[in-house]
Amino acid sequence: MDVSRTREFPVLVHWQQPRCLLGAGASEMAAPQAAAMGLKHVLFVTSGLKGTGIVDDLKGQFEAAGVSVTVYDKVESNPKDYNVMDAHQMYNEASCDGFVSIGGGSPHDCAKGARVVTAHDGRNTNEFQGTNVSEKLANPPHIAINTTVGTGSETTPFYVITDTTSENAPHKWVGFDQATTTTLAINDPVLMMTQPPQLVAYTGFDTLAHATECYTNRVAMPSVMPEALRAAQMVEENLREAVGNPHNEKAMTAMCWAQYMAAQAFSSGLLGILHSLSHAMCAMYDVHHGLNNGVGMSRVWTYNQPAAMDRYADIGRAMHHATPEMSSLKASDAAIEGVIRLARDVGVPESFATAGSYPKARLGEGWYSDRPTEMKPSDDDLTFMAEHLVADLCTPANPRTISVEAAAEILRDCAYDSMDSKAGAPVNGRGALFTSPSTMPPIEDPQSASAAIRDVVAAQAAG
Repeated sequence: MDVSRTREFPVLVHWQQPRCLLGAGASEMAAPQAAAMGLKHVLFVTSGLKGTGIVDDLKGQFEAAGVSVTVYDKVESNPKDYNVMDAHQMYNEASCDGFVSIGGGSPHDCAKGARVVTAHDGRNTNEFQGTNVSEKLANPPHIAINTTVGTGSETTPFYVITDTTSENAPHKWVGFDQATTTTLAINDPVLMMTQPPQLVAYTGFDTLAHATECYTNRVAMPSVMPEALRAAQMVEENLREAVGNPHNEKAMTAMCWAQYMAAQAFSSGLLGILHSLSHAMCAMYDVHHGLNNGVGMSRVWTYNQPAAMDRYADIGRAMHHATPEMSSLKASDAAIEGVIRLARDVGVPESFATAGSYPKARLGEGWYSDRPTEMKPSDDDLTFMAEHLVADLCTPANPRTISVEAAAEILRDCAYDSMDSKAGAPVNGRGALFTSPSTMPPIEDPQSASAAIRDVVAAQAAG
């Protein structure tokens, strides 16, 4: 029976989460846990977290527990393929038996990539993009100690690496693999209080993207939707205070939980084109993932609104922007207006062009060594990023299908216009939000739009 004729996604997989220790002081349990696992020599994978003292403190705790430590602290934002390969090389040279990533998504993803490379005898990390590509599931143990309120990578089977060396470069690719789920995740809000306010804002919008994309997309897994909606609500209720004072224990603890819950939700519920847009921007400019999500969120919600109006209405009500008696149209409009207000309140730039020069944590190597630091894309740049967006692994689950032309228009709006330039535009069925009728893709095309996501779901089931 061809069930795809009756159901777009007939079989879904609820992904198993790793064990997680969450709460103030949880990071102090990392060293005893490593010793209990039988680890003797671990590789710390981190960006350095300069000025926080976190890495040195944890190193002392591990050594006191009888676990030797070698430190790889060269991870860049949007971890590069050479970061992964360097971490793998250091792991082998030091005869380590486990990974400990410390920081946000970049260290966690770098460590995940290095684990896969190590399990496959040093093969290039760029060989492992896609779903369930690993041939060996026995990866080295991995403890992920999280210090940000956004990425969720400490608990998910996803990792994202920037290809700077192959013929596909620059390309930010997604790996989705059973073998990359961490062994132990640790979320300690005390460590998260060391973040600068700007980073709290950007990573907070990453959390909101995780929560809202898995709530509105085509997969719409019932088991994760309540958790996703609650995570979005917690961001609305706490992000402003967490940005205003990262030492606000109540707000930061709530954001810690929100990012964890949103990650649990999207691990099984998947994402959408907001993440695809962010990956494309990262590939072109090496810019912070959360910044991209913040700038792009209202534009993507506006584009998706005709295909998921009831879901965005739910989000509007959960985030206190809409009342129960509002129609879905008015409530979804209110959701878009509300997320614009939140972005402005926490200092997300109005557009990429107004973000100014973005300080990048990179070594000035490879393709990015001569790239401009201001994000003012040319027409050719927009076309490149639009093609990257449409081909991204996150795109097929999006509630509304998208063409390269439509993607380029959204990216242009993100680059040069204000957040509310398209918000509130008339929604007339398949109305021309961002696109003219001649270039606008259909809202529903199950045969083509969902083929890739069906492959993802099938790969999950096979794995």
